[in-house]
Amino acid sequence: MNTHGIRAIYKFEMARMWRTLMQSIASPVISTCLYFVVFGSAIGSRMGDIDGISYGAFIIPGLIMLSLLMQSISNASFGIYMPKFSGTIYEVLSAPVSYVEVVIGYVGAAATKSVILGLIILITARLFVPYEILHPFWMFAFLVLTAVTFSLFGFIIGIWADGFEKLQIVPLMIVTPLVFLGGTFYSIDMLPDVWQTITLFNPVVYLISGFRWAFYGVSDVHVGISVGMTLLFLFACMAGIWWIFKTGYRLRS
Repeated sequence: MNTHGIRAIYKFEMARMWRTLMQSIASPVISTCLYFVVFGSAIGSRMGDIDGISYGAFIIPGLIMLSLLMQSISNASFGIYMPKFSGTIYEVLSAPVSYVEVVIGYVGAAATKSVILGLIILITARLFVPYEILHPFWMFAFLVLTAVTFSLFGFIIGIWADGFEKLQIVPLMIVTPLVFLGGTFYSIDMLPDVWQTITLFNPVVYLISGFRWAFYGVSDVHVGISVGMTLLFLFACMAGIWWIFKTGYRLRS
């Protein structure tokens, strides 16, 4: 394992975060704070509890997951797309580092940025809404697992995209609607039976449900199913990346 190569890629990507703090950290934190102000404080104070949890506290896991998914995809896709765009990807591919080490460097940095952002949002939420974390270990484990999984997904998007516009299609047109319809602002038990069944086909439901269980011990689906679905998507992304490097899809042309 070429740890020097991994460290070089990782440090380069992390340095980009510190150069763009306003875009990487400040912007998503401010956006999430607006959700806390509007939905948590203003609207939440006029709504009843959900599963014995105040509405403001109930939406915290979903809002953190929203930022985590979007930033994991964005960080990883932009990180690998820019070398493709500038042509420096060929220097990386010809360097004495394996494909596995390249992925570890880029995805590791993207996941680290997302975890840092998630923890900052978690701390910031305390300023607006009181909450508790019933299972802190599992909360952090879900945070890391989700960040790694969707950073791998973002890595695939970055290789697939052949323009800046395509980098935004999947996060904005697919991921964001799935998050909003995945129980961020409500429990799926509040839906009619038919819509509950339809909602279970939304993979984000399992992420938010498992993450909410780590906070309050309540979930829309069993936590074991949430972990299993996340791991299934993780392995699917790993298989996709393996195929990309094996075939050279949009890397060698």
